[in-house]
Amino acid sequence: MPHLAELLTPLRRRLLKWLHGPHMLAFLPALSLAGFWLGGEAGLLTVALLLPLLYLTLGRRGDALHPVEPRSILPGLADAAMAQDMADQMLLRARAASLATGCLMLEAEGLETVARRAGSETAEELRDLLLTRLRGLLRRDDIAVRTGDSRFMVLFGPSLRLDLEALLALADRMQRGLEEPAETATGVHYISVAIGFCGMNRLKDGASGARLIEAAQIALTEALANGPSAIRAWTETMRAERSARQSLLHEVDRALAKGQIQPWFQPQLCTSTGRISGVEALARWIHPERGIVPPGQFLPALEAAGQMDRLGEVILQHSLTALRGWDDQGLDIPRVSVNFSAAELRNPHLLDRIRWELDRFGLPPARLGVEVLETVIADCPEGVVARNIMGLSRLGCQIDLDDFGTGHASITALRRFPVNRLKIDRSFVSRVDRDEDQQRMMAAILGLAERLNLQTLGEGVEGLGEHALLAQLGCDHVQGFGVARPMAAAALADWARTHARRIAEAPNLGRATG
Repeated sequence: MPHLAELLTPLRRRLLKWLHGPHMLAFLPALSLAGFWLGGEAGLLTVALLLPLLYLTLGRRGDALHPVEPRSILPGLADAAMAQDMADQMLLRARAASLATGCLMLEAEGLETVARRAGSETAEELRDLLLTRLRGLLRRDDIAVRTGDSRFMVLFGPSLRLDLEALLALADRMQRGLEEPAETATGVHYISVAIGFCGMNRLKDGASGARLIEAAQIALTEALANGPSAIRAWTETMRAERSARQSLLHEVDRALAKGQIQPWFQPQLCTSTGRISGVEALARWIHPERGIVPPGQFLPALEAAGQMDRLGEVILQHSLTALRGWDDQGLDIPRVSVNFSAAELRNPHLLDRIRWELDRFGLPPARLGVEVLETVIADCPEGVVARNIMGLSRLGCQIDLDDFGTGHASITALRRFPVNRLKIDRSFVSRVDRDEDQQRMMAAILGLAERLNLQTLGEGVEGLGEHALLAQLGCDHVQGFGVARPMAAAALADWARTHARRIAEAPNLGRATG
């Protein structure tokens, strides 16, 4: 009965773990005395014979004090239960020998991009190659398995010295080995590897294998949040931070359902006329107790929950409602621009939804700006994302390439996609009025845009000097705290009226149009 054997296996392992525990040093003599007291010499003989037989019977399929499995028969992909069992056995071996062990969790970043560009077969080939490389970097008693599409786990065999310094050195060595260029039939691929690790000595006595793996995974999450190829060791503070993030995740999900997350609007000005050329919709969480929660705190939570598509729907509806309301008040606000995430752009029904929303509010497509990150265009030259961008452009929406200069979009990509305007990242705008290198860089970007017949907008304008110099260099539009901070729809209406009066009363300080 194989199913019964599978059910009894966890019980056998728990009993074996109990038999190998340190308490047996006191229990065995007591059991021997009890046998002698109850049955005399025959009872003592029975105990002496049955205990070794029990140890032998329970351990005949692989004693937990020996290596978990020969490396040659380790599975390529292990599920959570199997990984925890491996960690439990490794901890048991280490404690029995008064040695130390540790766990590394590794994430190969970029495999999803490889799958989109070169196909799933190439991505699977790279997964196998990374696992082979990883096992080749291990010591004799270490084990490594893959636990997800791009995640790997390493458990170190019991060692005398496996402190923080030693684990960091091992992590660095494995990272360097795995990040070597990988050549396949589709070309050479470069994969970055983030690592989180935890040694058993950093956990409380008696911690389980699941706890060891969880600590390494928390450290890996921290590494992934700190850029490519980061390495992080687990600390107790990470647990508290993770708990806070999980709490925020549940709270922000409810906030989205209750309408607490809404767009605030930041004006964009034309440098030629000084008039409002549009507004950008920026998500803000109006928390009933915390006040305004910055997007950097809740957007990652929404992304982790797979709610970016829902957020996009909410922001779009509120933005079009605001634009319709400004029209009814007689305000001249030509366009509202909305950021579209990669998740939204992968929705095959996006175009139909946008067309329906515009019809519902009675607005022409030209009144909606679609902001797309430069990295999205570079990573998705084909497929649903590309078709959606092309379809939105054909519909009449303006396509803005956001954060231009920080990604890796090529000129070819700019020509392949129907981009109308480049939003130049604030890193190029900052101190442009005082830094000659910044001025030369900005002039080069503006010259490229002019030759490609693209409009330009400088983001992050903080002062009049930056505003004036961008106008002189030929930047078409500006946006930033030096113009106005993001504000609610009603406040934007008041600001727009005041700004219109100032423009009517003052001479044009922007670029000459003649």
